[in-house]
Amino acid sequence: MTTAPDGLPPLREVIRQYDLNPKKSLGQNFLFDLNLTGRIARSAGDLTQTTVVEVGPGPGGLTRALLHEGAKHVIAIERDERAVAALQDVAAHYPGRLEIVSDDALSFDPRPLIGDAPARIIANLPYNIATPLLIGWLTAEPWPPWYDALVLMFQREVAERIVAAPGSDSYGRLGVLAGWRCEAKIMFDVAPSAFVPPPKVTSSVVRLVPRAMPIPCDAGLLQRVTEAAFGQRRKMLRQSLKSLGVDPLPLLEAAGIAPTERAENVSIEGFAALARAFAATRGKVSDERSL
Repeated sequence: MTTAPDGLPPLREVIRQYDLNPKKSLGQNFLFDLNLTGRIARSAGDLTQTTVVEVGPGPGGLTRALLHEGAKHVIAIERDERAVAALQDVAAHYPGRLEIVSDDALSFDPRPLIGDAPARIIANLPYNIATPLLIGWLTAEPWPPWYDALVLMFQREVAERIVAAPGSDSYGRLGVLAGWRCEAKIMFDVAPSAFVPPPKVTSSVVRLVPRAMPIPCDAGLLQRVTEAAFGQRRKMLRQSLKSLGVDPLPLLEAAGIAPTERAENVSIEGFAALARAFAATRGKVSDERSL
């Protein structure tokens, strides 16, 4: 059996050995090109003093690149038991540096495993859980969060939504949440041919760095306001915000936004102001009920 540059078997051999055919139900699209996985790892910066959290490592292509590039410690969260078995070989090759967690990333909290070391999330995310995971990381409390950067693979369309600016067709709830708490940048694209099986769309690696002091507002209320506003994005805000269950006109007046404006043209600062106005309204209603 031939070996890869890191001294481990080629990923195609690993796939055969552990019968690791990608499962559509798990959103699996594996990266076989170790040059590409190395590029992803290097785009995350110096990892020699960093604990990396990886979601959905599959056969371990990116995991191996992270360790080969010097990551101090990798916590790999994988729910596919076939992949967990394959990752044990990687753990043996890098003693004490790879911790494999057999769990669902949507519910697993890695923070108890990290300690006080700097942490970074780097992953080729399973497509079917990529957006929920990102929203969870963006709305984490307290802030600044437990990680110092996110380097993540998304479908190109999702990546464009993450970095979108007001006024663009891609601007929406995801762009507001990402821009509110992070500085986001598309690093590079990855062609469908790089994956097995090849997806129907181009993918992109996105780097998000947390802002130390985002615009003040409640994360949960910002989500509610953006869900309402973009849920009917072609309607004026005086209409779309009615789904919040309060009169939208005072909210818009308090935020300094014209009632005839549409969600796609409202800045992140504007949405944060709407969330604060909504919070004040909810507090007022609560006070009135207590009388």
